[in-house]
Amino acid sequence: MIRLAGIEKRFGPVLANRGATLEVSAGEIHALVGENGAGKSTLMRILSGMFQPNAGRMEVAGKDVTGWSTAEAIKAGVGMVHQHFMLVPTLTVTENITLGAELTKGGGRLDRARGRAEMQALIERTGLHVPPEHRVADLTVGEAQRVEILKTLYRGAKVLILDEPTAVLSPAEVNELWRVLRKLRDEGGTIVLITHKLDEVMAISETITVMRQGETVGRLKTASTSPAEIAKMMVGREVVLAQRTADTRPKAQDPRPQAVAALEVKDLTVPSARKKNAVDGISFSVAPGEILGIAGVEGNGQTELIEAIAGLRDVASGSITMADTDISRLSVRKRGDLGLSHIPEDRHERGLILEYSVAANLILGQQHRFTKRGALDVTRIAEHARRLIAAFDIRPADASLPARALSGGNQQKIVIAREMGGARDFKILLASQPTRGVDVGAIEFIHAQLRAARDAGKGVLLVSADLNEVLALSDRIAVMYGGRVVAIVPGASATAEALGSFMTGAAA
Repeated sequence: MIRLAGIEKRFGPVLANRGATLEVSAGEIHALVGENGAGKSTLMRILSGMFQPNAGRMEVAGKDVTGWSTAEAIKAGVGMVHQHFMLVPTLTVTENITLGAELTKGGGRLDRARGRAEMQALIERTGLHVPPEHRVADLTVGEAQRVEILKTLYRGAKVLILDEPTAVLSPAEVNELWRVLRKLRDEGGTIVLITHKLDEVMAISETITVMRQGETVGRLKTASTSPAEIAKMMVGREVVLAQRTADTRPKAQDPRPQAVAALEVKDLTVPSARKKNAVDGISFSVAPGEILGIAGVEGNGQTELIEAIAGLRDVASGSITMADTDISRLSVRKRGDLGLSHIPEDRHERGLILEYSVAANLILGQQHRFTKRGALDVTRIAEHARRLIAAFDIRPADASLPARALSGGNQQKIVIAREMGGARDFKILLASQPTRGVDVGAIEFIHAQLRAARDAGKGVLLVSADLNEVLALSDRIAVMYGGRVVAIVPGASATAEALGSFMTGAAA
């Protein structure tokens, strides 16, 4: 169904693809894996018509389509669901899905009733539930992801390319997506899945292509390989995959309470655009030298909680304190000066200015620390960037490039580097989806950084949609459901099954 051979793609001096190859049979689910910056998304954007290759040949269903446009790709049934959403926030779900393919009636007027009916039928058929009349701006991140998938399916895609589609989905939603993909495959569809989650690769794919540094380095049958073998091929060395081991298992908690909590939340209530009490009167504390993990299905108040603590969202009632200092009404900058660092869940919306250079992004929110006689100290900023780029392995290692030019995973590394290795000596780290969209090598590194922060006496509040990550890192785990904390359990004895019952409200 798909044959790419000798694909080369340059962006100025950066060679994103070099002689890359890909073969995918009709009616199969094929996983495309590799480190951040390996060229996976670029290769798929070439296939979907967004980019034109500098060299190589592309065939779809035996036809030469080298250099085709996005319109030609869509017409031929090739659709791509991007890692970062391409939606119009002010339009409704239905309007976004039908945009450019609207149904009309007499006089060219929009047939809204028929559009709503078709949309509801598509939602019911796929199981990707989302409110059709809600504005995209009011959706959770997980709901927006479903809209992207529905938009592609609405256009009749027979070849479906998904770039990190489960990054914002709960375990139950992932299983539902697998059901949809298997159904599409059984109906003759061809699916290419870009993912960093090797357990997903093993669960859903039949064949695997591995890329490294822009090249294709292997093609595997899923049934005859293992996550460890795939990871080694991706990174070029042995990789410790995220799991509890003797060295990484959370430490047993000291039963004596800390005199002063690093972070304490009391009776906190936070509104959102859709709920009066998105966070509904919750209380918890994070001790110095502790990772408190928060588990929960996306949309149960985690986003509002983290943004309220970070100072990005107003608090209706309750208090937030750091080492006995009430920060509930302080500015973001003052919270930062007190030692609060924040890795936001959406790096594009909250973590980066994509048109700014890597060096400039590495001092965002801390720029007042890099001044000399009232002006930015360019020399210090450049040296700071060189240090963090080397320490956090940001690729390409060019501080002058705009952040937009880097892969999603390397953009995430910029945020991690700034918040954990920047000019601020943090005491509390809010880590929201810290490994979303990064490869196994980077996940291993970020996990080591989080553990090192805990061992250095920092408090870490970890929010992750990846339950395995929460289990692997957390000393205690709080479960959020309906805006409330319904359970707090020791990390060392927690299980996915027990947490799953709390996450769905069954055990609340």
